[in-house]
Amino acid sequence: MDFGIAATGLLTGLLVGMTGMGGGALTMPLLTLVFGVPPLAAVSSDLVAGAVMKPLGAVVHLRRGTVQPKLVGWLCLGSLPCAALGSLLAGSLGKGAESVLKEVVGGAVLLAAGTLFLRMVLARRRGAQPSISDETVVRPVPTVLLGGVAGLVVGATSVGSGSIIIVVLLLLNRGLSSARLVGTDLVQAVPLVMVAAVGHLFAGDVHFGLVGSLLVGSLPGVLVGALVSARVPDRPVRVVVGAMLVATGLVMTGADVVLSGSAALLVVLLGAVPPLLRSAKSRVPAVDAR
Repeated sequence: MDFGIAATGLLTGLLVGMTGMGGGALTMPLLTLVFGVPPLAAVSSDLVAGAVMKPLGAVVHLRRGTVQPKLVGWLCLGSLPCAALGSLLAGSLGKGAESVLKEVVGGAVLLAAGTLFLRMVLARRRGAQPSISDETVVRPVPTVLLGGVAGLVVGATSVGSGSIIIVVLLLLNRGLSSARLVGTDLVQAVPLVMVAAVGHLFAGDVHFGLVGSLLVGSLPGVLVGALVSARVPDRPVRVVVGAMLVATGLVMTGADVVLSGSAALLVVLLGAVPPLLRSAKSRVPAVDAR
């Protein structure tokens, strides 16, 4: 067992359980750039590990009631057949079209991250938190259509089973609580990842030793992350989700993984500043004017 890869799996599992994202956007670049794993083996092994890891986190969210089952069903109705179609298109169109598609989607993800933070800033200036609700009105037609677009992208690029659907959920349900946002995203990602993983298993490019090392860290990580996500207040989870969207968008547009990680860290730090300033201000004793 490689302890470095296991630690990578632990980090990935924590992020996937807490935010629904972090698999393909984080693990594949780390395996390739840090550990020297060939890109195809990294993608394939990460997908197979994700097919084992994500159901565990999904079960935790299902048991805690932080999932919108109807939303998952309508999303999968559009995403699963389109994911299979996307896989076929990727093979027929070649690497050039896949690269362009990744860049376009990366730009859309960055736009979604900007929208998320703009909502948080505007809500804070109004002196109120973003409207959060556990009741969701499911709109079947746009949900199936957007799920289909997301599935096509995931099938064609093998990236974004979490981040792309997070964008879709934010577009469809802006007031969805963070716990339900993450839980719904994680549950719908399970069949998407399994479809992709089966394809790579048949192709024979999976390194099972690598899969085992990833699972040693990712299984406990996703369990802890899923438990934490249901208890953490909405703002911290949304800041982390935004940071992951920034990192994913930059990676998909071709940015260096170090730059992408640094940008995500900067987003987290900036998100932590306003609450810290408010907390410090509240502890300052009032000055007696007499």
